[in-house]
Amino acid sequence: MPIYAPLMRVSVNTELCQGHNRCYALAPELFDVDDYGTAVVIGDGTVSPELEDKARLAVANCPEYAITIDEAS
Repeated sequence: MPIYAPLMRVSVNTELCQGHNRCYALAPELFDVDDYGTAVVIGDGTVSPELEDKARLAVANCPEYAITIDEAS
């Protein structure tokens, strides 16, 4: 039986983001900052298994609740 790992993706609601950039400080592998200081997701937002804890930490530390995680099963 194959081992199945669910796909995790992060996304940033740019309308909620106020540019605190805690996500970028905590997980620069997953987030970047645009020219206006708004957080953006790197790539398509897919989170590798070794970065899942960092993704959850970024969500927990966003004061504007602008980051969400989608875990497809």
